[in-house]
Amino acid sequence: MAEPQPILQIEDLRKNFGALAVTDGITLDVRPNELHAIIGPNGAGKTTLINQISGFLTPASGRILFEGRDITALPVHVRAGIGLARTFQVTSILAGFSALENVAIAVQARAGSSFRFFGRASAETSLNDPAREVLQEVGLGNRACVPAGELSHGEKRALELAIALAMGPKLLLLDEPMAGVNPTLARSIEDDLAGLAREGLTLLLVEHELDVVERLSDSVIAMSFGKVIATGTMAELRSRREVLDAYLGD
Repeated sequence: MAEPQPILQIEDLRKNFGALAVTDGITLDVRPNELHAIIGPNGAGKTTLINQISGFLTPASGRILFEGRDITALPVHVRAGIGLARTFQVTSILAGFSALENVAIAVQARAGSSFRFFGRASAETSLNDPAREVLQEVGLGNRACVPAGELSHGEKRALELAIALAMGPKLLLLDEPMAGVNPTLARSIEDDLAGLAREGLTLLLVEHELDVVERLSDSVIAMSFGKVIATGTMAELRSRREVLDAYLGD
């Protein structure tokens, strides 16, 4: 059986901050309908790579192709419109809006709204109903009316996931979605991600907790000093000397 075409292709991607090469000739393919994890020590270039894929940083050189289309120069909102969504290391929500309104605005954006109802998105049934469904999916169904700023840190991470899912992505980029979250909610988010992977959503996940990576991932990309140093399953990477030296230790 033929291998499926990659949903994401990265070709010789490079980005420098001054003399520091934060992505240094990265080339990789991301297969569809799988969960791919990116691991590496602090400063390896993981977040910079995610920022370039999502459009928040422009590469110095190289190409990014999404479903065969060159998106290297496309702005963030265009990438979101064709199916790329992401979460951040630090939560990015509208604190003064309810959880429901935050998600409803994302549903509104997905529909291509002009945002003339911005701030009252959750009053629209066509936005409200799908927003509630997504909140329920991430375990926040009973927190829909709570101002986002009053949610716990872990609930904010779950809300950010809900916002990304409301965009209807084909590829979801997640930058440490369980960072700083209590163990109970972290496991809930992990279960959500596992469920999304089972449903066929392609995920690219930056994660430090290697036991989580091993439970969730179909494949793992190990980075160090801006380069991809190994790919494979977590079990395979545990025996690779270059990965042990860079990240896992003896």
